Formats: sequence, structure tokens, C-alpha cells
Amino acid sequence: MEMNSLNKSVICQKQFIQIFFLIISGILLFPSCKENSNQKHYKIGFSQCTGGDEWRRSMLLEMQRELFFHPDLELVYKDAVNSTQTQIKQINDLMKEDIDLLIISPNESAPLAPVVQEIFRKGIPVIVLDRKINTDAYSTFIGANNIEIGKAVGNFVAKKLKGKGKVVEVLGLESSSPAQERHKAFSDVLKNYPEINVIKELQGQWEKDTARKVAAQNIGALQEADLVFAHNDVMVKGIYEVCHKNSQNKNILFVGIDGLAGPHNGLQMLEDKMLTATFLYPTGGEEAIKVASQILAGKAAQREYKLNSIQIDSSNVKGIKAQSDKLLNQQEDIQKLNTEIDTLENTFSSERNKLYFTIACLFLTLSISAWAFYLVKEKQAANHQLALQNEQITLQKDAIENISEKAKQATEDKLRFYSYISHEFKTPLSLIISPTDELLTLKAISQKDLKSNLQLVQKNAYRLLRLVDQLLDLRKTDAGKLLLQAAEQDLVMFVREIVKDFQNKAIKNAIDLQFFSQENDLKVWFDAEKLDKVIFNLLSNAFKYTPKGGFIHVQLKVKQNNVFIEVKDNGEGMSEKEKNQAFDLFYSGSKHYSLGTGLGLALSKEFVNLHQGDIEVSSQKGEGTTFTILLPLGDQHLTENEKIDQAPVISPSVHQFTEEDKPDSTLNGSQESEYGTILVIEDNTDLQLFLVEKLRKEFNIIASKSAEEGWDKIIENIPDLIISDVMLPGIGGFEITNRIKTDFRTSHIPVILLTAKGHIDDQIEGIKAGADVYLTKPFNTTYLIETIKTLFNNRTRVQRRFSSEFLFKNENKSEKKFLNELTAIIEKHIADSTFSVERLSQEMGMSRVQLYRKVQALLQMNVNDYITEVRLNKAKALLRDTDKSMADIAFEAGFNSPAYFTTLFKQKNNQTPSEYRKNKGGTIFKN
Repeated sequence: MEMNSLNKSVICQKQFIQIFFLIISGILLFPSCKENSNQKHYKIGFSQCTGGDEWRRSMLLEMQRELFFHPDLELVYKDAVNSTQTQIKQINDLMKEDIDLLIISPNESAPLAPVVQEIFRKGIPVIVLDRKINTDAYSTFIGANNIEIGKAVGNFVAKKLKGKGKVVEVLGLESSSPAQERHKAFSDVLKNYPEINVIKELQGQWEKDTARKVAAQNIGALQEADLVFAHNDVMVKGIYEVCHKNSQNKNILFVGIDGLAGPHNGLQMLEDKMLTATFLYPTGGEEAIKVASQILAGKAAQREYKLNSIQIDSSNVKGIKAQSDKLLNQQEDIQKLNTEIDTLENTFSSERNKLYFTIACLFLTLSISAWAFYLVKEKQAANHQLALQNEQITLQKDAIENISEKAKQATEDKLRFYSYISHEFKTPLSLIISPTDELLTLKAISQKDLKSNLQLVQKNAYRLLRLVDQLLDLRKTDAGKLLLQAAEQDLVMFVREIVKDFQNKAIKNAIDLQFFSQENDLKVWFDAEKLDKVIFNLLSNAFKYTPKGGFIHVQLKVKQNNVFIEVKDNGEGMSEKEKNQAFDLFYSGSKHYSLGTGLGLALSKEFVNLHQGDIEVSSQKGEGTTFTILLPLGDQHLTENEKIDQAPVISPSVHQFTEEDKPDSTLNGSQESEYGTILVIEDNTDLQLFLVEKLRKEFNIIASKSAEEGWDKIIENIPDLIISDVMLPGIGGFEITNRIKTDFRTSHIPVILLTAKGHIDDQIEGIKAGADVYLTKPFNTTYLIETIKTLFNNRTRVQRRFSSEFLFKNENKSEKKFLNELTAIIEKHIADSTFSVERLSQEMGMSRVQLYRKVQALLQMNVNDYITEVRLNKAKALLRDTDKSMADIAFEAGFNSPAYFTTLFKQKNNQTPSEYRKNKGGTIFKN
């Protein structure tokens, strides 16, 4: 009996243990199942023609780097090792692996078309990368514009050789699209320079060793060459080694394409003077993964993504190489961080499993112990214990997730913080560096100019110092090390003295500044230095956003056991969203608040909170803003460490070097210039005045503080060039540039964007908006002036081309459209001798002044002269193609009398109409 009972007990224990382990296994597997069930994974196949060279390795590294941000993507990589047949086989193998998307960088264009078509017909998206294929059966093409690169190289070579010389071209793989397109574009450009001869074309097939071999076989041609253009930097290295080993011609110029960073690549070759120039050829690896993720997510993708290129030579290689090296270091840091994250995730997973295992062992121990005594009672206790453990684990998990989210947010805030710092510091740095550069370059300078430049440098140095001081105060506040040093002082006199410091500014800006107080004197415990910064900051902001003729009132009053300080203005005011986030660090809303504003308001709130007080804002759009500071009376709210016997003396320099508003009348120059009129749109008064002062010596200058005001001046004056900041109040620089380039009245005006936003995405956005030049702060004044002159000279060349009888089809489309419309209206009324400029301007939808300036800018002639030229061209056609009398031709072309027509025709063409008809349009040239 006892034996049966024991057997049953043993069997029950075995069954219990089995059930227990099943439960524990479920617990351990549940988190991983949960994690894996929520996200769909995709497999991407990537077939590359070869991964042996540095450019291809860079492409793959970019892909792998981008994949860190797409954990749902898996990349299956195949290297064809320059074999088309191998690549076809690899693509078929990838198809068998059930890939969701194919990325292909083809070895040759034609042979790969059938297999790509087959994949595409099966519904698998295809991204063609770098090289094209002879089929339209693909989703997206990503690659640089090889035709534009070929043209750019051709123009550079022509300019470098000054239109005369001998060139050896080293081609890539002949059957690849980049080699074909670069060669064709390069050859087409050189056709315009008959004295530049391509004496030899070598087949380098993209490889250094192949290029070295063909160079050795053609050393004679290389000895004759003035310049060698290779389709990539790798082949340049092979050619260079052969030339400098065997050739007597040590002055050969070498031009390549790729511009890769790294110790043995194009940028280093430029610094080592192996290369004269190279042209950046982006790999597109990062873009390929982004577009693949976009397609797999079901989002629309563009048919083509053209990657931009730039010319890199001795003038810009150091800057680009420094940026590239910094980028490589940052990329290495990112990879290290990702590795650390993977390690932490693995550690977390391991610790979690250990935790689950520990819980399981604990549960097993408790269960076995309970079975030895009272199974049911101990089982209940164990279940209760397990429930507590699960609750603790849940709380710990929530705590870990909360900490992780806070860490992520802190990282984002820091990145945003550094972005704002770098952006805000660039404007005062520009106003320090530019005057300094000018002083260093001038051989002689007047005392007035020297003092003016040094004052500007000093003012902006103090501005930077104030920003740094605010940053340090904010850092101390975050660290809890900023202590209150409060003393009992007369608050009424303290506030009145601060307001008095702004009286000159108020008078200059015609602002009604007043201070009101219910009390003649009021003893309050406060930290004078900190409260001074708070009130000064609020007054500075009030002046910044209050127009001339407005008011700023400061009122001090006592209610119950508190004192209130109000700073009220009738300026721009804030929207509801801006008001709610006014004290958030760096919040900008629809305005472009500066770093000083963003830090100042946030820091002001911290200083007031240190006094156990509060600061609030009430505002309405267009009706002004009121900031209210609340401070408690007495000293009960202060600790002994926060009180001092005597307040420190506030240095007079605290209120020094504030921004002064200058009258707009000083911003417009009337200097006669051979170049024309420039409109400067810049909201920073100091920078605007600096630009006006430096440019008015050579150009006529008009200035504006906003894009809206600038647009009115553009329409009114039709300037010859526009310089605009990007970060402007209201309409930004990108928007005003787009408006200028899309309005036919202003589309001919060159635009220079001058901004602290130096990121490549911002530069691309600026160029897309239509900017002719994108300069980042800090900038060199001499470079800016020379850029302006170059734009004016280019405009002059365009004017000469437009003023000819025929319009070249490769000119600016908007300008050609304007001239076509203008000519069509004149030809419509050509027989009407009374047709005037007034009627022409009405039909064009422009004022007479706008029409005159537009035509003068494009053709370098007035409107009447152009009407006469169209009439003469009509008369020439009638003389060549008809037998009409001179009188009929004169009247049909819109001339009042045949005699005037004959006189004018001879004056313009050096022959009479009869002689012109006799010669069938031939020309008699003047001696």
C-alpha cells in the first residue's frame, strides 16, 4: 500500500516536473516570439560586377552602414569579379533564394538585360545601381550623371590647356554605360576646341594593372601628351607610375574621376599632386538601401535618382578631404557605437535568460519543497511568490524602457543643441573673420576703417562671450551647481536703472519706454546679477520684436505677499503654440529665434525658479506680449546658504554691446557702378551693414531685412543681382529664391544664398530652388565680391548671345520663352507703324519700366531698338523671298516712309535694300 502510494507520488512528481519545464520553456520562448512576430523581414539580393576596387568597397560599406538603420532588411551579397557570365549565374542563384528585391550593379549593359527582365516580370522590384542596362524592366535607377561629369571634365581640360594641347584618354570597360557616356560627353565638348587633340584612346577597363600595361605599350603617345584623362582615379595611378618611370615629360597633367577619401584614393592623390583634378562620383550605396526600404514598405519611388558631382582640385581639396576624413571618423564612431549596442543587446538578452532561468530554478526549488510537506498549501504560496516576481520583472522592464527612452531623448536634445550652437555661432564668427581677413589683406587702411572693423569684431566677440556665459550658466543649472546669492535690496531702484540703460535705444527707435511702480522703494531679497540678466533679456526681446513707434512698458506692483514685474510691448506677439513653448530650450516656432533668445528665455526661467518665483507669458498674435515675473517677499523661502550680507556691484559691461537698430536709409548705396545694382536681404543688422559697406565700393546697393520687403524692392527696382540669407523671418531664403526664378519678370536675376546652413542637404535644396551660388558662413569677402563679378560677367556673355539674330536652343528656357513671347507680339503688330512700347508692355502684362529693365538686362539694348531690329529682319525676309516693291516692303515691315526705311537699312547693314536683294542676303562688311 505504502509502495503504491510512493509510486504514485513519484509519478506525480515526474509529471509535475515535466509540466513545470514545459511552462518554463514557454516563458523563455515567449519574449523572443513576441519580439519576432511584430516586424516583417525582407531579403535583398545585391549583385555587384566587382568588389575589388576601393570605389566598389566604399559602395558596399555605405550599404552596410545604412542597414544598421533598417533592422528589417537582410542583404545577400554576390561579387561577379568582372565576369558577366558569373553575374548572370549569381542573379539566378539569388532568385532561388526567394529575395524580395534585387539591387544590381551590372558589369555590361547588353548581356544582363534578359535575366533582369525575367526577374522584373516575376514581380520582384529591381534597383539598377551605377551602370545602366539595355532594358526598361527595372523599378529605379540610382547613379551619377556620367554625361554631365564627362562634360565637366571636357570643360575643365579645355580651360586648363587654354584651348590647345594633346590629350590621352584612358577609358573604362568599353561595354559599360559609364565609360560610354563619359567618353561621348568628353568628346562632344572637345569638338568645340579644334586645337585640342585626343592623340590616343587607351582601354584601361577600370583596373590599375590593365592601365599600367597599356601605358607601357603606348609610352610614346604619353610622352607627347600634355594631359591624361582617365575614367577613374585608380587607372590614373597606374598611368602615373609608368609615365614617371619611363617618360622624359614630367609635366603631364592627370585628371580622374571618383574623388574617394582614404589614404590611397583620389583626394590623397590630389594632395600628393599626382592628380591635377578629380570629379566626385558618388557610389549611391546609402541611397540604394533607402530606396529599397521605401519600395518594400509600399511607398512610391522615383524612376531615377541622379547623384550630384563636384570638381575637386587644389583650390578645394583640403576642405573636402578634411570633411571626408572627419566623416570617415564619424562613420567609424557610428560603427563602434553599433557594435557596442549589439554587445549591450546580447548582454541584455543573456541577462534576461539568466533571470528567467533563475526564476525557473527558484520556482522548481519551492515546488519540490512544497511537495515534501503540504503540496497544495506550498503550491499556492509558490504561485503567489511567482506572481510577485513577475510583477517586479514587469516594473523593472518598464523602468529600463523608461530609462532607455530618456537616454534616447537626451541624445536627440544634445544633437539638436550642438546644431543650434554651430548655426548661431556662424553669424558673429562671420562678422569677426571677414573684417579680420580684410584687415590682413589690405596693405594700407585708414584709421576710420580700422576702428570700424575692430569695433565690429569687438562687438561680435562680446556677443559670442555672452552666449558662452549663458551656456556655462545653463550647464551649472543642469548640474545643480548654480547657487542663489540673494541680498536685501531696493527692487524699484534696481529695475529703474536697468530700464534707464535702454533709453538711448528707445529714443533711436522711436519707442515709448516707461517704468511704472506703485511703490517709491521696496526691499526685496534677490540675486542682483541673475535678476539683472532676466530683466535685461526680456527688454532685449521686447525691443527686437517691437516696431518703431511702438511702446514698451515696465510695471512693478505688490499683491498679497508677492511682487510682480511686468514687461509689456505692442510688438509682433506670439501664436498659441509659440506662447506655450516660449521657455522651451531653442523652440523657434514660425520665428527664427536666435541661440541667445532660446537660451535667454530658458535661462531666465531657471533664474526666477531659483528665487522660488515664477515667470509667465501672455501674448496674442499682432497685439503684443507681456512677460510677468513673480517674486516672493521676505526671506522665509531662502536657505542660509542662499543669503549674503551685501549685493555685488553689477559691472557696467553687462549692458554693453547690445544690438542697435540702424535707420534703413543708411542701407542703400548710390555709388555708380559698371556692374549694376545688388539687393541684399539679411535680417541681422550688423551683417547687413557689413555687406552693404563692403559691396557699395564697387556696386549699387539696396538692402532689406525680410523677404517680403525684399520682394517689393525687387519688383520696384529689378536689381541685377540678389544676395539673400536663408534663415529669414516669415518667408525664407529658399522660398524667395524660388519665387524670383519662377516669375518671368525676375527670372533672369542671379541669386546668391549666404547662410550658416552648410549641410549638403541644405545646399542641394538651395540649388533646387534656383540659386546660382550657395555660400556658407563664415565667408571670405574677397571671394564673395569675385563671385559677384563672375556672375555679372557671365550675364554679359549671355546678353551678347541673346542679342544675336538667332536664339541658341541650349540657353535658359525661361529667358528664351520670354524673348519668344516678346518677339511674337512685335511680329503680330509689325505692319502697324504706330505700335509703341506702351502697347507692348500692356500685352506683356508688365509695366514699362519693368519691360525696359528686363530687355536691357537680357539684350543690352532698349525696347525701341529691339522693335526696330525685328522690323529690319522682317524686311530682309521680304527682300530675299518676294518681288515686292521697296515701298510695299517698308510699309509691311512697319516703317512710316520708304526713304526712312532705306536710310536705316543702309545704316544697319552697310548696303541699300536693293543691293541686299541683288546679293540675295549676302553681307558687305565694313572696312
